[in-house]
Amino acid sequence: MRMRRILGLALAAATLAGVSAVGAVGAAAASSPNISRDDCTAAGGQIVSRPYAGDACVLPDGTTQAIT
Repeated sequence: MRMRRILGLALAAATLAGVSAVGAVGAAAASSPNISRDDCTAAGGQIVSRPYAGDACVLPDGTTQAIT
């Protein structure tokens, strides 16, 4: 019985660690990096001006990134 409890706790800890790692990777991927004007146009993007937010690059896949 004790062995089951230890294995259960180990499985729960591994699952929690896996979920935490996936959450961290997802959060990093969700934050959009900045891009330069040259990189934007080279990637086929269009530079748009946003009021009170500066310029942004709209890429062909629909994502928007702030211009540095």
